[in-house]
Amino acid sequence: MASVYREIVVDVPASRAWAALQDMGRADRLFAGVLVSCSLAEGVRTVEFANGFVAKERVITVDHERRRVVYSALNEAFVHHSATMQIVAEGDARCRFVWTSDVLPEQAADRITPLIDAGCAAVKKNLEGGAA
Repeated sequence: MASVYREIVVDVPASRAWAALQDMGRADRLFAGVLVSCSLAEGVRTVEFANGFVAKERVITVDHERRRVVYSALNEAFVHHSATMQIVAEGDARCRFVWTSDVLPEQAADRITPLIDAGCAAVKKNLEGGAA
């Protein structure tokens, strides 16, 4: 199994970042620039990427206490996919956004890593710029 792990510092309060992340049906706001649309129905989120790719993701957990969400991509290209995103407070005005994705086959990591990197950049830009 391959794991892709990213951690970035975001200069906004953790409560504000969590408010955006926990809204699983509006991920296109937090990830604007990478995602162009998002909908949520019966625990399955459908996201459309800027490149036209559409993905379905099962929402597993929205953990308010730990400011953590878990989802799994529903795509035949993966034997396994599980991802977590978490907001960790660093004082009153700053937080860390942590994203981990575990995939099989291992080669799938090569395909998702650029999307994760672009997603992290979008989170930072959209939160700090007030768009999310």
